[in-house]
Amino acid sequence: MMNIGEAARESGVSAKMIRYYEETGLIPPAGRTGSGYRTYGPKEVQVLRFVRRARDLGFPMEKVADLLALWRDRDRASADVKRLAEDQIEALETRIREMVEMKATLEHLAHACAGNARPDCPILDDLGGKAATTHCNTKTN
Repeated sequence: MMNIGEAARESGVSAKMIRYYEETGLIPPAGRTGSGYRTYGPKEVQVLRFVRRARDLGFPMEKVADLLALWRDRDRASADVKRLAEDQIEALETRIREMVEMKATLEHLAHACAGNARPDCPILDDLGGKAATTHCNTKTN
């Protein structure tokens, strides 16, 4: 048996996140010593590694719970697991598209900004709700 710090090191999940996963019910509460310290064994560390890997792949908490349930269910159909993975791929593709659009917008705004000593700033104008202007395109000091 190991304490929460050792389980954190073995699993790659911080002690804070282990406590959070327990509080939210994602993982069962740890066993306790007579003095109240959490204890973990190899099975619990394996579950924590599973959770960490699923989170590393971007699965939201509710989907991690679904994956854990499927992992524990030996009578499950692999089609159910595959459907969750495909849904996650679609969600990641959406996030990638959104991030590419954000990057393009920021590149446009940065290009539109002269980056000089003048206070005019299309980046701040855009963040403030004004349309980005191009009057700052000339670089003057």
